[in-house]
Amino acid sequence: MYPIKETYHPNAYLQHVKNVKSGLKARTKILNGLDEQPGSASSIAKKTDATYDAVMHHLRLLETEETVSRRGKRPCIWLMTGMGQKRLVS
Repeated sequence: MYPIKETYHPNAYLQHVKNVKSGLKARTKILNGLDEQPGSASSIAKKTDATYDAVMHHLRLLETEETVSRRGKRPCIWLMTGMGQKRLVS
């Protein structure tokens, strides 16, 4: 049997950073959470069972790639920009 290949959010892949499996998993969880509803970094951390620092690290990487943006004052709200790859629906 062949192992089941993991699927990651299309925008979890970054152009200027090495895409390691743990980073892809973390960014996929974050992006899936943001697809459902924009939120603060702490609310995203609670939803994804990740640490606040890890979520902020990945949000900053995604912001550099213009995949997500922040709005408002602290605590700012993170949301998807609509830039990047789109999901393929079969």
